[in-house]
Amino acid sequence: MQTPNQRVLAVMPHPDDVEILCAGTLLRLQEKGYEIHIATMTAGDKGSATLSRAEIAAIRREEVRRAAAELGAASYRCLEFADLEIVFDNAARRKVAGLLRAVDPFLVFTTPPHDYMFDHEITSRLVRDACFNAGVPNYKADTPDAQSEGKVLSQMPYLFYSDAIEGHDIFGDSSRVTTIVDISPHIEQKAAALCCHDSQRSWLQRVHGMDNYIESMKNWSAKRGAAIGVAYAEAFCQHLGHPHPQDDVLCSLLNAVSQRAAQ
Repeated sequence: MQTPNQRVLAVMPHPDDVEILCAGTLLRLQEKGYEIHIATMTAGDKGSATLSRAEIAAIRREEVRRAAAELGAASYRCLEFADLEIVFDNAARRKVAGLLRAVDPFLVFTTPPHDYMFDHEITSRLVRDACFNAGVPNYKADTPDAQSEGKVLSQMPYLFYSDAIEGHDIFGDSSRVTTIVDISPHIEQKAAALCCHDSQRSWLQRVHGMDNYIESMKNWSAKRGAAIGVAYAEAFCQHLGHPHPQDDVLCSLLNAVSQRAAQ
């Protein structure tokens, strides 16, 4: 296992994705002494059927700040993309690489390469791309602050993809899972952080058919937990392409359950 530098970064598309997809695992890592950093690609500027983009973005910025505080995050950053307009181009690549240089994490979480919408899929590609590019000294990245000017990644980070929504791809095939993390002791704090995103209750009901997003999160976490005999869990797929580390650091640090043999 590489020597951890104590910093963990979750980069998700929208303000409530961290709480739904990986907050329990972040809390477990924090409990072990790791510094948690959270970033979203957007401020959630299209997450309302009644409010203007500026109005809902202002609300959601405050919601995500409260949620990050609930999770005890060391930092929260928004990369200021627009909802439904995240693209894979050189400007976006430089921005995400700059984020990774600023945080310099040893462990990164993001959305999976195959998911229900392109914001999630393109975020996944951009984060994977940045894990490599941010370590290349001659690559010009857009650093978010003066302190990160001239920095590069100190090591190739571990990269883990979260569950796809409902655990399957666009063809209905089950998402690949390499690691399942028991989050049972932290499910209520995960729910409390998700509750901070109150503006999304009516939106998720209208667009996604979710009557209660807290219960939906708990039900899915319970399903993942049942696979390893615990009350609640979160599932991930580790990126194992060269030159990323090959050992499952979540198994080492959190006694997570490896699913590699079952793949």
